Amino acid sequence: MKLLKIIIINLGAIAISSFYTSCNKETPKIAATQSGFSNSALVQVFSATITAAGNKIYVDGNPVSGAAVGYGGVYPGTAFAFELSPGARSFLIKDTLDTTHQVPLTFSQNLSAGKSYTIFTYDTITSPKQVTVLNNIEIPSDTTCRLRFANFIYSTASLPNVDVYSFSSGTTSPVFSNVPTDSVTNFIPYAAGLPDTLYVYATGTTSPLIVKKLVPSLVQTRSYTSACTGRFSGTKTISTFATY
Repeated sequence: MKLLKIIIINLGAIAISSFYTSCNKETPKIAATQSGFSNSALVQVFSATITAAGNKIYVDGNPVSGAAVGYGGVYPGTAFAFELSPGARSFLIKDTLDTTHQVPLTFSQNLSAGKSYTIFTYDTITSPKQVTVLNNIEIPSDTTCRLRFANFIYSTASLPNVDVYSFSSGTTSPVFSNVPTDSVTNFIPYAAGLPDTLYVYATGTTSPLIVKKLVPSLVQTRSYTSACTGRFSGTKTISTFATY
């Protein structure tokens, strides 16, 4: 009987070991994150790359994104950012489909503890580029929020800068002036909780390139990014997402 118990225990241990070994083989290695923001860096990724579809994000060779990120999408979609250990980190953003023609985007970025970053990918899938922006987060003490504008309108020809007007501001002056292509403005104080529409003009012109309702409704004390993407001579859109 004692021998039988030993055999059963050993078989149970083998089964448990096999189970965990199987799980380890099937579960991809996920880049480690930290729970304390003061000891880590916060990162989010926005895709302005024309026609990008199933992009996955890797840091130091390890996947950090589960669901694929497509054109006009932000990762993570259900949180403001994901956490990484500070220091020099190697990024890879690529489409994992076998049929893709997208060129993998690789770059290095030095991240600082306690800082927040947004990585904007842009251009096209045959020539993807990126810019990493340090997010200067300021939490307002009043009922306003913070908003910034990112200009990633694409064209093979040289493009004019743009001016952005707000319907709810009640002024004839742009809220963002002379914004170059492939650039991101600083955050500005912005009225929260009000329906609004943004009008984007090529600087010095009188006909808007795009008119877009500001969605979602902006919540007080939060920070948001409105990114204009698309082809200058074709379809354009403005995507607004929370940065903090």
